[in-house]
Amino acid sequence: MNKKIVIIGLGITGISCVNFFLKKGLIPSIIDENFNLNFIKKIPSYVPIHLGSLNKEWILNANLIILSPGISIFHPLLLKAKKKGIEIIGDIELFSRYNKIPVIAITGTNGKSTVVNMLSQIMKKNNFNISIGGNIGYPVLDLLSIKRDFYILEISSFQLETIKKFNVYIALILNISQDHMDRYPLGIKQYRDFKLKIYNNASFCIYNIENKLCYPKFFHKEKKYITFGKVNGQYKLFFDKNMIYLKINNKKILNFSKTKLIGIHNYLNFLAVLAITDILKIPRKISLKKINNYKNMDHILQIIHKENGITWINDSKSTNINSTIVALKYLYKKKKIWLLLGGYDKNCELHLLKQYLKNKNNIIIYCFGISSKKILSLFTKSIRVKTMCEAIKKIIKLVKYGDTVLLSPACSSIDQFKNFKHRGKEFIQLVKKIYQK
Repeated sequence: MNKKIVIIGLGITGISCVNFFLKKGLIPSIIDENFNLNFIKKIPSYVPIHLGSLNKEWILNANLIILSPGISIFHPLLLKAKKKGIEIIGDIELFSRYNKIPVIAITGTNGKSTVVNMLSQIMKKNNFNISIGGNIGYPVLDLLSIKRDFYILEISSFQLETIKKFNVYIALILNISQDHMDRYPLGIKQYRDFKLKIYNNASFCIYNIENKLCYPKFFHKEKKYITFGKVNGQYKLFFDKNMIYLKINNKKILNFSKTKLIGIHNYLNFLAVLAITDILKIPRKISLKKINNYKNMDHILQIIHKENGITWINDSKSTNINSTIVALKYLYKKKKIWLLLGGYDKNCELHLLKQYLKNKNNIIIYCFGISSKKILSLFTKSIRVKTMCEAIKKIIKLVKYGDTVLLSPACSSIDQFKNFKHRGKEFIQLVKKIYQK
C-alpha cells in the first residue's frame, strides 16, 4: 500500500491517527497551522511534519486526508482537494472502517455528555463491558485495541462532517438549536444536515419528537424509530400538580420530583437514556434505581457555594444560547439572578436570548470577553467588564440574601480560557477565595 496520507491537525485526535497508521506500517505526513505544539515530542523523527500553515503541495498530492475536528472542511484548499477527488475523512470514519463492536452514538446541541454519563453508569451496573470515546473520553481509534461489549461515542457536528459510512447500532439526537454558526456558512440548516448524518447507517434512530430539526429526512423500513419528548413521543413526561412523572404507554413509572435530577432538560435526557436501555433489554428497575441517585456533572448547574443566603452556580458548560435559557428556566423562581455572560459567541444569534429575557427584571447581566460589546448592544442595562474575575469582584459588593450568581455564558470559552472546564474551575477558585478572606 503506497498511499500518500496527510493528517491535518496535531491535537489528541491527530496523535491517535498518527499512531494508528504507524502500527499498520504506513508513514503519514502531518500538517498543523500552529507552531507551538507539545505533541511534536510524541512524533517519531522520521515522520514528515509541516507547521505554521496548510501545505498546499502535500494536500493536493495526497491520496487520503485525515482531518481533525477543529479544521473546517470548508477551507478553500480542502474544497479544491475534494474537487480533485481526494478522499477526506476524519477519525470517526476511519475507526468505523475497522471496528467490529456495536456502537451507541449520541449527538445534539446540548446534553450529550450528561446522557453519555447516565447511560454508561446504568450499563456498567448491568455488567456491560463498555468504553467511552469520541468528543469525550478516548479518541475513537484508541478504542480499537480495547475489546468491549459496546462503545458509547459522543459525536459532535464537526466529527459528523467527514463521515461516509459510520456504522452505528443506536443513534440518538437529543436536540438541535443554534451553535457553531461561525463554522457553517449556510447557517442552521447546514449544521442540522451534518447532525442528521448520524442516522445514515444506524439500526435504531432515537430523536426528540418536539424538536423538528431532529427529524430524520427519510424514514426507512429497515430502521426502527423511537421518539421522546416533554408531552409527546413514546417516552414522555406527565405533569400532575407540582409533580412530574415519567410516563410510558400511559403508565407512570417514575416521579422525577423525588430524584436528584435538576431541570426538565435532564428529565428529557433520561427519557432518551431509557429508550436506549430498553433496546438493550436492561431491566428498568436498574435504570430507575441508578437515576434516582444521579447527580449533575461538574460545570452543569453545579452549586459551588452557599453562604449568607447567596447561591453561586457554575454552569460553564453552557456554551450556547439554548443551554443558558435552560439554566434560567430552572432558576426562574429565584429572587434575583446575577448572570455572567460572555466569551466567543460563534456567530450565533444572541438576540434569541433577548427574547427570553424580555420583561424579566430580576436578571442583572455582567458581560465579558470578545462578545461583551455585542451583548451590551442587545442588553443596554448590562454591565460590561474585561474579565469574569472583574465581574465577580463587582457582584460580591452588591449581592443580598436570596440572590443567585449564575455563570452560564452562552458562549465558547476559547477567547480567555482553554475550555469550558478551565473557565468553570477558575470561577470556583475565585468564589472560594472571596469567602476565605
